[in-house]
Amino acid sequence: MPRRAARRGLALAVVVAAGYLGVTAIQVWWTSRRNDAQSAQAIVVMGAAQYDGRPSPVLRARLAHVLALWRDHRASSIVVTGGKEEGDSHTEAQASAAWLEGQGVPASAIAAEVGGRDSWQSLDLAAAYLLPRHLSDVLLVSDPYHEERIMAMASSLGLDPHPSPTRLSPIRGWAAVPYYARETVAVAVGTIVGYGRLSRWMHGRLRPPAR
Repeated sequence: MPRRAARRGLALAVVVAAGYLGVTAIQVWWTSRRNDAQSAQAIVVMGAAQYDGRPSPVLRARLAHVLALWRDHRASSIVVTGGKEEGDSHTEAQASAAWLEGQGVPASAIAAEVGGRDSWQSLDLAAAYLLPRHLSDVLLVSDPYHEERIMAMASSLGLDPHPSPTRLSPIRGWAAVPYYARETVAVAVGTIVGYGRLSRWMHGRLRPPAR
């Protein structure tokens, strides 16, 4: 009997976990389809790889969408984000700012360049810049699969975010499936433990409690 009860408990746990992941996957997909490109106080674009100051194709796709939003007068201020890997001479934020300025965006429109080793850190720094200036209504630009997670993060940091994903990313079709799967797990875990704590775990500044 104890073994049978344990098996039933395990089966129930598997069903609940699968259901939770399924609902989360739907949320990730649903948010990826949204584009709330309304007027806002600022545009926040998430960083991605850069090569010696040149945006990668993924980052360039995000920046092209930011440029379209800015030219359409959706917001007058832009916050670029992203740090750099060891050995890099430029941050992702610096590469983004340089690319936008090269496309005619005045330096005065780029309100801030903030670093960050991951999405949480970047949004935390962006919020630290925006909120004291009474700027909370923001458009969040990233790849579609990324939007649900950064929306949750931005909301928890006190921002009022609206998703506006790029449709130009080279990561699309079947190539995007692993990214959606990864985001589903990240959102599921982050919702339970907190995105800030998850970021600290990932970077070794806070270790999970010993079992």
